[in-house]
Amino acid sequence: MQLLENKVAIVTGGTRGIGRAIVETFVREGAKVVFTGRSTCPDEMANIENALFCQADIVSFAGAQKVADFTLEKFGRIDILVNNAGANRDTLLLRMSEEDWDDIIATDLKSVFNYVKAVQPTMLKQRAGSIISTGSVVGIGGNAGQANYAAAKAGIIGFSKSIAKELGSRNIRCNVVAPGLIDTLMTQKLPDEAKEAIIKGIALRRIGQAQDVANVMLFLASDLASYVTGQVIVCDGGM
Repeated sequence: MQLLENKVAIVTGGTRGIGRAIVETFVREGAKVVFTGRSTCPDEMANIENALFCQADIVSFAGAQKVADFTLEKFGRIDILVNNAGANRDTLLLRMSEEDWDDIIATDLKSVFNYVKAVQPTMLKQRAGSIISTGSVVGIGGNAGQANYAAAKAGIIGFSKSIAKELGSRNIRCNVVAPGLIDTLMTQKLPDEAKEAIIKGIALRRIGQAQDVANVMLFLASDLASYVTGQVIVCDGGM
């Protein structure tokens, strides 16, 4: 039996990297998936069976509502929400502009509010649901040059723990996955010497892959995690 058989999921930021791995993993495990992106659907994802693309601006609640309505129209229910979309604008606070701060808080944190707010009525009626957000180890331990990103990811943790308590009585679970150094477009920009220095501090001595994170998301989305809520699961190879 597939772990997500007959389940319907929304995955934001699902067109590349971790998001794409989540979409492909969920579909492989039996789910029907609506995935979002800011622009167009990549050609290589256009024909994934049981996966539909919906263009949306994640910083807009209207955009989130559009995706929720689209999902209900196509599939009739929403069982899983993965808040994966995000961005970074790394710089020291001394050089950080107000725009740098506002953009990352809106993209990484407000988007989570938008989508949880949009799917909540459906999950409440169903008396079931799994909400998972992509955090970061930076949201737990902080990092120089990433005050905006760290604040947004820390905010996701506080928000998720609060929502877990609000919605738990309706069997709606809310958790966070906090990746460490994962091989994505975002981390590929790092100089090789910086990557090597980080790898030396990782117990498993390797950079994580998007699939590593998708596997944890699959667990939390499935009934295997039916008694797990309000948690932050770190996926960092023992960094």
